[in-house]
Amino acid sequence: MPAPKLVLATHNQGKLRELRELLRGQVPGLDVDTDVVDAGALQAPDVAETGVTFAENARLKAHEVARFTGVLAIADDSGLAVDVLGGAPGIFSARWAGKHGNDAANLELLLAQLSDIGPAHRGARFVCAAALASPDGSHDAVEEGFLEGTLLAEPRGAGGFGYDPIVQPLGMDVSCAELTPAEKNAISHRGHAFRALLPHIVKALSA
Repeated sequence: MPAPKLVLATHNQGKLRELRELLRGQVPGLDVDTDVVDAGALQAPDVAETGVTFAENARLKAHEVARFTGVLAIADDSGLAVDVLGGAPGIFSARWAGKHGNDAANLELLLAQLSDIGPAHRGARFVCAAALASPDGSHDAVEEGFLEGTLLAEPRGAGGFGYDPIVQPLGMDVSCAELTPAEKNAISHRGHAFRALLPHIVKALSA
């Protein structure tokens, strides 16, 4: 089987599907279903997120995976920034309650912390930084995307993941967890970041 041309530094199949759809038809000769793979397909290790910003973590992961695999790599780091918490949970969003990836505990803790905060002061945004890196360092780019919203008082919807059930996008009357995947991708922080990174990806793959 031919070697892949692009690796996404994640084991999340949802993110891989999003990237493949974003790239579909964008690069002549690129078969997104075989040329674009996740980190697990190349046995790339998880990379510690030791940066202090989303952009630092995304770039760190992209460069490490590119070096390990010898393949052009993309990585992202994302989280929720709450106005009254000074931008927290921020880069600690996935482990806000102490254990990485415990969505229910993270959500419960955040709602408890904001229980006395009225609707007018529940502004928040999802933030995503997406980075591109080549094994030889010749390609190095980072772009960011945002989804502005407000925080609901209780979870709504069964879709999405993370804090989606309590984030209501501005101008909408549903939570992110009540959107279809296509609706969410069209407005999401990750979608905006990956679309902003797309010209860098196309340039690198076409070189």
